Amino acid sequence: MPVNDLDLLISAARAAGDIATQYWRKSPKVWEKDADAGPVTEADLSVNAMLNETLIGARPDYGWLSEETEDNAARLNQEYVFIIDPIDGTRSFIAGEKTWAHSLAVARNGEIVSAVVYLPISDKLYHAQIGLGAFLNNQPIRATNVANLKDATVLAAHPNFEADHWINGPPLAKRHFRPSLAYRMALVAQGRFDAMLTLRDTWEWDVAAGTLIATEAGAIVTDNNGNAPVFNNKTPALSGLIAGGSHIHHELYSQLA
Repeated sequence: MPVNDLDLLISAARAAGDIATQYWRKSPKVWEKDADAGPVTEADLSVNAMLNETLIGARPDYGWLSEETEDNAARLNQEYVFIIDPIDGTRSFIAGEKTWAHSLAVARNGEIVSAVVYLPISDKLYHAQIGLGAFLNNQPIRATNVANLKDATVLAAHPNFEADHWINGPPLAKRHFRPSLAYRMALVAQGRFDAMLTLRDTWEWDVAAGTLIATEAGAIVTDNNGNAPVFNNKTPALSGLIAGGSHIHHELYSQLA
């Protein structure tokens, strides 16, 4: 019997963890990408190669979009597309920290339908399939719906709280940070934090899996223009992202300058 897409992603994510942990805290080789695109390690490349072989080997008619693969416009004509970040939070990985993740998703005609975010060091595996809810280690999870920003916790990098981004100054919420955008979205889905936001343009592979996990957990997810994100774009980026319960999402969006 063929393995369904979600089971395929889960198996591939765990295999990615097996590879990445062999390099973690072992001083992996690191290179800087062109155009100040950040670092890449030999672990990123090794995981990416395995995921491409495994996933495309199982679904040869699917497109492929990954941070660590040169883009190919052929994906734009394919109904299903894998959207992959082999290691989300590479700087955290290089530093020997634990909060990096593998982010794997399948999009169908621009909508994410299956998703996995896996943190191998803490053995946290978040997954979702469209219409079937969101889970952490096979236990259902649910986003919060705090009513007031002053009572909320928001995951965001410090520059997002600078005054010039907001109509009446930074929100009163308590700001926290995790390096991986995929993990931030999963934590919102889990209800550990009330919202997350990133105001700069955001690569699809950073947030594709997290978008489905958060929405299936009951969160509202939009770009900074209030639009539901659409994936597998010609330029694979979104105009920022806001995720949270309906009240907090509305508060954050309405206060943006």
